[in-house]
Amino acid sequence: MKTVRLPSGENVPALGLGTWMIGDDAQRRADEIAALRRGMDLGLSLIDTAEMYGEGASERIVGEAIAGRRTEIFLVSKVYPHNASREGTVAACERSLKRLGTDHLDLYLLHWRGQHPLAETVAAFEGLKAAGKIRYWGVSNLDAGDMNELKGVPGGSGVAANQVLYNLSRRGIEWDLLPLMQARGIPVMAYSPVEQARLLKDRRLAALAADHGVSVAQLALAFVLDRDGVIAIPKAGRAAHVEDNAGALDIVITDELRAALNALYPPPRRATPLEMI
Repeated sequence: MKTVRLPSGENVPALGLGTWMIGDDAQRRADEIAALRRGMDLGLSLIDTAEMYGEGASERIVGEAIAGRRTEIFLVSKVYPHNASREGTVAACERSLKRLGTDHLDLYLLHWRGQHPLAETVAAFEGLKAAGKIRYWGVSNLDAGDMNELKGVPGGSGVAANQVLYNLSRRGIEWDLLPLMQARGIPVMAYSPVEQARLLKDRRLAALAADHGVSVAQLALAFVLDRDGVIAIPKAGRAAHVEDNAGALDIVITDELRAALNALYPPPRRATPLEMI
């Protein structure tokens, strides 16, 4: 398993399990739990969720999937921006812990910036760390300017990760944010690394994948995993899908393959606003 180093020095899996839209349909519950458990079996032991996902439904699914296996998991969740006041963050964390059936999170993220000052949220995160409720804290959907602002907030240097949209078709962070994060040794967590399956429909990418004997999803994920300090968290609702994703870890992005991918999806040539979905 390829790993990414946190600022603390701890290593976490570079390929994890996303859960956006997991828990939305009760008829898929058994398949989703099986998928998460299969991922754990394969070493994809970083699981990302959020209180926003299904208004807690995702966290409940994750809690059921990891029951009895909590010590194997690096567990990540997120607080809604409107809950991210000093007191609200603590209360939201307690609710997430209850839904997940655990006494602590490994990483707790601010989902995106809202009306509450970063200083309040960071103070809450630091309090949760001191109380043993979370091990690390981070942010999500913050651009380079936000990250520079965060650095100046009391305690802001404790940020452990920034989760943002990043995939072959969304490469804007390569201009400024990704180099900034790499220089500071702060991992990027790439959500929607296959663009919510839209990349799977690209015939040109499919042809390139076929030429290399891999699936389109594997190739798209391998592109993300090839970047230093980047963690990919694709969502998979079936065990077979998880197994296919795990195959991305075996793909080597050669100079020739990288050039072919750049031809299909060119890197950014100028600064662009941080994208979100």
